[in-house]
Amino acid sequence: MKKFLDDADTFLEQSLRGFALAHADLVQLHLNPTFVSRRALKPAGRVAVISGGGSGHEPLHIGYVGPGMLDAACPGQVFTSPTPDQMLAAAQAVDAGSGVLFIVKNYSGDTMNFQMASDMLSIEHLTVLVDDDVAVENSTHTSGRRGVAGTVVVEKIVGAAAEAGADLADCKRLGDRANARTASMGVAFSSCTVPAAGVPTFEIGAGEIEMGVGIHGEPGRRRELIKPASAIVDELLDAVLSDLRPAPGQPLLMLVNGLGGTPLMELYLLQQLAARRLERHGLRMARTRVGNLTTSLEMAGASLTLTMLDEELCSLWDAPARTAAFSA
Repeated sequence: MKKFLDDADTFLEQSLRGFALAHADLVQLHLNPTFVSRRALKPAGRVAVISGGGSGHEPLHIGYVGPGMLDAACPGQVFTSPTPDQMLAAAQAVDAGSGVLFIVKNYSGDTMNFQMASDMLSIEHLTVLVDDDVAVENSTHTSGRRGVAGTVVVEKIVGAAAEAGADLADCKRLGDRANARTASMGVAFSSCTVPAAGVPTFEIGAGEIEMGVGIHGEPGRRRELIKPASAIVDELLDAVLSDLRPAPGQPLLMLVNGLGGTPLMELYLLQQLAARRLERHGLRMARTRVGNLTTSLEMAGASLTLTMLDEELCSLWDAPARTAAFSA
């Protein structure tokens, strides 16, 4: 294992301290329990939006804390859910008097711990569950579809609505609607190595790819031989489009997401191939974003996410935001 690392036990705290130093104008770090919150809290009367999950997926979630997106994020250890006390402390710190909306990826540990926090929290609150991964219905870590890069879409849309003064019920409605109109699928060329484990999460041959991989290295639909990028894009989009079934002319938001170890040059190549494929099917790529949005440590690979936009969702996606990893 080759990583910039002093001690696996202090790896997360050192990284979080560095993140807070680098973005001190936007965020502040809290320890014992650990969470990241906005440096300047929302004015009274706004809904607070909180997310979280295991670390190793940066910039998700800490990179999306700031005006126009999240009020706080709770990072767990690498690929491990945050604990209920982190969620409680974050909610109490950022509540502005109009309730809290939790955005939770559909993984067993995350849903269990957020539910425990919900049971103990006296502040009015609701939850949006993100399950955009179309690769498999059930897999390691989860019952039902996994939450992956579509989480960024939900966090941006709900964050914009909360910033504009939407009430708690409306923020949940928008989050559920954005999730229902979003689908993703990924592919991996290599595994990643969790620092505490010191060995790759899974083994894959030099000429193989894992189609439909999860962001923790969970198995996908099948192991295949590597093939041209255009064929990979076609397979990913076939799965996403068959799930969403957009009508001809439907405006789409497309995320081309790197899993941590893929050069931007290759991600832009995927963007071009995917845009051409959508055009051939009479679909309109109205908005797009390319980059490392939801990663899996140093895993080489990528995912494609599509969201069916309408006027309301498009307006919220375009609304101003200023975070460490997302500006609009």
